[in-house]
Formats: sequence, C-alpha cells, structure tokens
Amino acid sequence: MTGLSGQPLSLEEQKQLAVNITHVLSLYGSIVDSYIIEFFTDNLWGKLPYSWQAVLTDLPSPQLAAVLLEKGKPEEVCYSVVWPLSLLAFKATAHTLAFSRTPRGRGGASANGRPEEFRENRCQSSKLNPLFRKHVKPKKQHEVRQLGKVVKKLSEITRCDQVVDIGSGQGHLARFLAFGLGLSVTAIEGDGRLVDMATKFDRELVWALEKEQARRTKDPVEISLRGPSHVTGWVDPQAPWQEFLLPPHPGIDTAHSPMAESSPSPEAGATYDSPEPRKIIPPTAPCEGGRDGAETGKAGEKGPGGWSCMAAAREEQGGTPDPFRSRGRGYVPNGPHPLYRPSRPMAVNPLGPLAEGRLLLTGLHACGDLSVALLRHFTRCPHVVAMTSVACCYMKLTTQEEPTPPGLAAPSPPSTDWPKYGYPLSAWVSGLPGHALSYKAREVACHAVEDYVLRLRSESPVLRTHCYRATLETLIRAADPVKRRLGVQTVNKAHQLAFEEYARLGLQRVGLDPAAPLDRACVDAMLAQQQNVVAFFSLALLLAPLVETLILLDRMIYLQEQGFQCQLIPLFNPSFSPRNLVLVAAKAGLGSALSTLAGDD
Repeated sequence: MTGLSGQPLSLEEQKQLAVNITHVLSLYGSIVDSYIIEFFTDNLWGKLPYSWQAVLTDLPSPQLAAVLLEKGKPEEVCYSVVWPLSLLAFKATAHTLAFSRTPRGRGGASANGRPEEFRENRCQSSKLNPLFRKHVKPKKQHEVRQLGKVVKKLSEITRCDQVVDIGSGQGHLARFLAFGLGLSVTAIEGDGRLVDMATKFDRELVWALEKEQARRTKDPVEISLRGPSHVTGWVDPQAPWQEFLLPPHPGIDTAHSPMAESSPSPEAGATYDSPEPRKIIPPTAPCEGGRDGAETGKAGEKGPGGWSCMAAAREEQGGTPDPFRSRGRGYVPNGPHPLYRPSRPMAVNPLGPLAEGRLLLTGLHACGDLSVALLRHFTRCPHVVAMTSVACCYMKLTTQEEPTPPGLAAPSPPSTDWPKYGYPLSAWVSGLPGHALSYKAREVACHAVEDYVLRLRSESPVLRTHCYRATLETLIRAADPVKRRLGVQTVNKAHQLAFEEYARLGLQRVGLDPAAPLDRACVDAMLAQQQNVVAFFSLALLLAPLVETLILLDRMIYLQEQGFQCQLIPLFNPSFSPRNLVLVAAKAGLGSALSTLAGDD
C-alpha cells in the first residue's frame, strides 16, 4: 500500500497512520457505531452538529454521492451551499487516511460497475476459460482469476508450488490453481457438504476435458490431470501450527464425497503416478466447440464450514445442468475419471511435522478469525514461505470487548500461549488509546461504498429500504419496548412495496399483530425524512474504509513485528468485489517483488 508519494508506506508511517485513524474514530465513532434502524428511536439526526444538519437536510442522492462519498478533486466539486469547515475537514480526513481501493494498471469498469471482462456477457468473464466459469458466479470468476494470478506469481518468486487454500468452500479457487495454473493444492473446508460439491465439480471438469479431447481426430494425446486434494477440517486460530487442523465441527455434515470413497481403477493409479508432465488447462483459452457450460445459479461464496459469509452453498444440489449431453440427458458421472485420481480427506495435518517441502497459504474471503489464522500460522509454521489473504466479515472477528460475536461458527477456547482475539493482533495497535472497534463499526466496514455510490447516482428505489426499516423499528418498539434490534427476516423487494404492506409483513415476522392500525400522520412524518436517513448512512459509509484500513494496518504491523515483509494490494474491482484488498507476505527478502505481484491485467 502506497502513500501520497506513490512509494510503499514504511513501518513508522503505518504506525502513524494507525494513530491518526484511532484519533479520528474516537471523535466520530458515534456515527459509525450507530444502527441505522434506530434513526428515529434514538434521534440520530439530532445528534449531528446543527451546521451539518443544515446543509445535509433533504440533499438529493446524486449530490450526496458527488460531494460526500466520491473522492474527486476539490476544485471539481460543486456545493449548492457553503459547507461548514468541520464537515469539509471530516470528509477530507476520511478520504485521505483510508487505503486506496482502486487497482492500478487495470481495465476500466462499465457504467454499472462491472469489470471490462463482463462487457460482452454480464455473467461470463471473457478472460476466464469456460471450464472454470461453470457453477461460478461472475463476482467469484473475477476474484478467482485475479487472485490466482497473484498466487501463481508468488509461487514462482518463492519457488514453491504447494498451496494450501484455507476455507476453500466449493473449491473454485483451488480448482483454478490446480487445473489451470498447475499448482499442487490442498483445499481445507470445514463443511463436508461443500467438500462433496467441490469434488463433484472437479470430476465434472475432468470429464468435460476428456470429452473435448475426444473431439480431436488426429492422434489424441493421453493426459494426466491432478486436481486439488480436498480436506474436511476446521482451522483453529488459537492452536500451534502442529495442531492447527481440527476434526470437522460436530454440527456439520462431514460425510465423505462419493468420489472420495470410490476406488480408482488400476489405470488411474498408473496414469497418476507416471512421470509424464501433467496437462494444464489454459486459464484463459476458450474451449474448442460445444457450448459454454457456464452457470451462475448456485455457486457463491464459501459457506459456514469455512467461516465465510454466504450460505448459498447450503441450497440443494438438484437441477445442476451437466455438460455431458452425449451420455444422455441428466447424466452426471459418479465414478472416477479413468485418468484422474480423486482426492480424499486427509488425516495428516498439511502444516504439521509430517508435511513435506515448502508451502504457500492462501484464503479468498476467509471470514472473521479464519483470516487471522492464516497470519498466525504463516508466522509460526516453518514450512510456510508465503501467504495471500483476502479478508471479509470483520464483524465476526473476536475482540476483548466481544469474544463471541454474533455469527461466530465455532469459537475457540481461550489459550494462555496464543493471542486470544482476532483484533487487535499487533502490539502497536493494542497499545493505542481508542483502538477498540465495536461490532457495528466492523460490520459497517464490510459494506460496499462504491456500490452505494452507484445507487445514489441513479436515485435507486432501493435507497428507501433503510427508512422503511427505521420506521418499522419505531412501530415495533411502540408495540413492545422489549423488542429491540430484532433480526427481521428480509422482506423480498421491500422497496417495491407500499409501506403499509411492508409493515404488515415485518410485524408478522417479529410476532406482532400485522393488522394493528398505524398512526398515519406519524408514519408519514418519518417516511418524509428518507433523504436524511440516506445522508446519515452515507456519513457512516464515509468512515467505513477507515475501519477496514485500521484492521488491515494492524495485520501488516503484526507481520512486521514478527520480522516479515508484507504488502497490501488493491486487486479486485471494488464496485464488483468490495473486499478487494489482498495482504501478501513472504519470509524471504523479496525486495520490491511483492508490490509488483498484481501487475497489469
């Protein structure tokens, strides 16, 4: 991560930046700590300075985007009224102290925020081989391709081709690294159901490639493929590296995949063990002939077994389209490919004393303390030479103030030998006054600022949702004061509903009478303040990058306190993938090589 001079920040500059951010958050933390659903019940608007209220009241959404959230040149920003210096200083400070989230040397984005690779087809990356697009949503296609290239370059720099993907989910990144980039990959996931899906997708890919090879009429070559090895197990952030892999959590279905239980044929074993070089699928080359098998319906982020943030993978697997039309409609091969030896859940800890050679750790959107586990095991395990970490779900980090945050899948027991919490990690940040971050502040840091800007520009009807929910919160507490901050199940397309219908559905979901009469005048008065609700939320979003910057600064300083090099690289398109900063670290002295890993696209 670079400073204003364009050079990477020194350790002392990083420490000073952490000091500055904690100071700013101590002054304005009440904004980022507030729950927008309590806008009316806690009079959040009234807590802002009066001079701020005067210029922000009823400010149109496009102007909010232009004058508050977007980081433009001061001379290019047009203010309809004179803003107070305190608000201008607040805005300038927030923009200046936050890490840049704009990737350098990359293709641009379309008006809707999608990267250039989705210009021709909004669901299929033009830069990713169709074999790796199947089952993968566009966002994940973009992330897998970009992070895969960084891991490959880091592998070449460190001369290490063994990769451990922690929190691998359905194996999309591991599959690309192994089949597409020729790396030896061990994929660790805590949810056995996701491991089953990953091995199934591996098998489909190999069969699809075999079918493609069969189309060749002239001397089809015999190939040998080695996909990722999938391991079902939990990564313990607290444990020593010799014991970091735990058995699957008791609450998770850990049945082995059908493929893992099936025995390979003698031909498979002979082909797998042969000294011939294995075939690598071109990462970007299109398949010859046949239709593109890309599908975007089911695959998403990694599920709860990997401590990740999306539950899309819990859906039933039925109805998955298959590319094997020649074998009959609906056919999905259950046996192993004759040239592919299936992976098996391993009992051996891949980082343990029996590990062979050198390892590279990676994690794509490892959730909460799982991303912290990567850092800790990188610093402790002698086998690990480098790591890449893209974090997410900061609200699930354990802290001294909140050792068991909501949504934590499997809290680790406290240990006297290891740091107990996911934040802070570094001795420097731990010693700063005001370094503590509330659950709400860490949750706000996970929001997509760039996406919200697009909504503001277009005056999207979705913007009214926060005002609807804040008004509903007022009605809920009026009916039952004990009911506060309830997790109201999402009302589908709430912004398209009249508020009366939205309120009926919301009250019903929290166990209140949906037919209770509404105070129409009171409701209308609250709904009339929609733009003020949007403005307050925009102020909180302005601080969100500061919270993320402080969390990532803490990790960078921690690694340097342990004596290791690291670099933070904005990698993904931030409008498309909000958590786009990848932390790269290596144990050997790599000089400027770390900062050039992303390169041009």
